[in-house]
Amino acid sequence: MTRILSAAVFGAAAVALAFPLLAPPLLAGNEGASTRQRLLPTDFRYLGAFRLPRGGERPRTFAYGGNAMTFNPDGDPSGPDDGFPGSLFIMGHDRLPYGELPNGNQVAEVTIPPPVKSENPGDLNRAAFLQRFQNVAKGQFRWWSELPRVGMEYLNTAATGPKIHIGWGAHYESDRSRPTHGWFDPNLANPNFQGTWYIGRRSFYSVNGYMFTIPQDWARQHVGGRPLATGRFRDGGWSGMRPALFAYRPWTDAAGTPPPAGARLREVALLLYESSLDTAEIRNCLAGYQHPDEWEGGAWITTRSGKSAVLFAGTKGTGRKYWYGYINPAGPHLPCVDAEAIEWVRPCIKSNGKDCPPEDLVECEGHDFNRGWWSGRFDAQFILYDPADLAQVATGGMQPWTPQPYAMLDVDRYLFLPSNPDIDQLAGRGVQRKQRLGSVAFDRRRGHLYVLEPYVDEMAPVVHVWKVR
Repeated sequence: MTRILSAAVFGAAAVALAFPLLAPPLLAGNEGASTRQRLLPTDFRYLGAFRLPRGGERPRTFAYGGNAMTFNPDGDPSGPDDGFPGSLFIMGHDRLPYGELPNGNQVAEVTIPPPVKSENPGDLNRAAFLQRFQNVAKGQFRWWSELPRVGMEYLNTAATGPKIHIGWGAHYESDRSRPTHGWFDPNLANPNFQGTWYIGRRSFYSVNGYMFTIPQDWARQHVGGRPLATGRFRDGGWSGMRPALFAYRPWTDAAGTPPPAGARLREVALLLYESSLDTAEIRNCLAGYQHPDEWEGGAWITTRSGKSAVLFAGTKGTGRKYWYGYINPAGPHLPCVDAEAIEWVRPCIKSNGKDCPPEDLVECEGHDFNRGWWSGRFDAQFILYDPADLAQVATGGMQPWTPQPYAMLDVDRYLFLPSNPDIDQLAGRGVQRKQRLGSVAFDRRRGHLYVLEPYVDEMAPVVHVWKVR
């Protein structure tokens, strides 16, 4: 069953049930005109999904790919008049470390076929290649090949012409002093890569997981015309204990001149929460926050009716306990703590932010070797922020850790969530399946929201589509 919670529909008390650590009150400072202009969960209508083209051998395949995706409104101009114009740029198979696959994360451009509603992925329409895989970041970000994290956004401005902006990082990096951002041309065979740049002096872990466009009028009014939003959530709370977000502009003048390599781009913080690197306490965070949370995609949604929201899509830990360690083969409600981690991390935490009892601080027998942050349950969710709150942060009227989502939409019912030994080893199984949602792209003109679900079609993602009204 789809679970929809909205302050505007059900009131603050209902949202407090979904986000039990909520503080301050969800609607504080947000009543009035902003509330009437908020996008509601009932404004999302699911249209179905489609498959990506079959590729070749790795890395020129979407299998184990989909790290980043962006919508191109200028793509596929000769395509059919089927209501789904434009195209998507999507990354293929990730790079692998130690020289095994150094040329991964290649980018391809694909068509957008009409989505199909079905419980069988084999019934879905399949997209076609418009541009086949190209190694657009060849020679760039060479040091980040183990579990890379990437965001992309297509933006066509009068200053620069069409560019695809990119932010690149990794799950873990001992040297966090390297630049993270650049851009390349949509002609993938001749990408003319420019960069690399820093986002101010922000943490490596808070800037390079997702990117999206900020509406022009809002950007002019609140962030000095900066048209791009970039950010990341890193599990364990190293990015801050909820999604981080910054506005930036990667050109220096009206002619669209790129800054020199190594430049630090001036940014404006829109969301930034307490980092677990600074405190072991669960505070100044997303209401209901858990360390295993995953927020993998985002979009700044506006509609023709004047509604708006900043959306993040991800996999939310919703169990009664969460821990650093392994899945317990005796059941998802039982922690299985990594014995070595007890010395350097709070190894097991209740959903109310308090420590688990001593009997939970045990490494169970018979576990697999997929070590990381786990919860007793995960759910695929969209969370919605009010742009008015982000405006308050940008102009100094609100601390960047204060905004809370005003609504949540659980979208598990629409997902395929297949299970096989490879997927189970990578992402868990059953209610403890992580990586339910991936990157997000948005067609602002037609209100189409595109969201990746990984590991569905022979380990390639499929694209789910919602109409936002």
